[in-house]
Amino acid sequence: MIASLRGTLLEKNPDTVVIEAAGVGYAVTITGAAQRALPAPGAEARLFIHTHAVQDGPLQLYGFADSEERRMFETLLTVQGVGPKVAVAILSGLPIAELVRAIGAADVTTLTKIRGVGRKTAERMAVELRDKIGVAGAGRPSSSFFPLASSVPPGRRGEVYGALQALGYRPNEFESVLSDLDESKPTPDLIKEALAAMRRK
Repeated sequence: MIASLRGTLLEKNPDTVVIEAAGVGYAVTITGAAQRALPAPGAEARLFIHTHAVQDGPLQLYGFADSEERRMFETLLTVQGVGPKVAVAILSGLPIAELVRAIGAADVTTLTKIRGVGRKTAERMAVELRDKIGVAGAGRPSSSFFPLASSVPPGRRGEVYGALQALGYRPNEFESVLSDLDESKPTPDLIKEALAAMRRK
C-alpha cells in the first residue's frame, strides 16, 4: 500500500496530478486543500496517499495535504454510500471545522450543498459519524470534542481550533499554540503550523 508519495510534479490539474517518483508517473486524485498546497509543475511535491483497491481494476491513489486530512477522508469512507470520489468532494466542499460542525448539528442543508451529497447521504453522515467524531445525541456537540462557543477564538484561529478537534485533539493539547499563529496565512497552513508546534512541545 502506498502511504505517501514524493517526487517531481509533472502535471497539476484541479482534481488530479501526476507525480514522478523513481521514474514512474503516478496519477493521483486530490482534494482542494492538496491542490492549493502543491507547488508549480517541475518542482518537488509530497502528498499523503490513500490507496484504494478496486475489484478487477487498478489501484487508485487519493492525495492529501497532510495525514490529518487523509484521516478524515478515511473516516468519511465508513459512511454507507460515500465512496472515494464523494469523500474528496466533501473535503473540497467544506473546511474540516465547518464539516464537523455540520455533522454535529445534523445540518443537512449545509451538507447537501456539497457536490455529490444528496439528502440521504447527508443524513447518514450525521447519524453514522456522530459517535466517531465525538458528537453527542440530539444534534448537540459533546463538550469533550466541541468547545463552547465562547471559548472558540475568532477568525482563522477558530477554524484551526475546530479542525484540530475534528482530528481528535483536545483543547488542552493545542490552545497554547493558537496565539502564535499568523492569521494572514491560509487556514491549511495554520493547521500545519499548529500541528508542528504541538509536536515540538
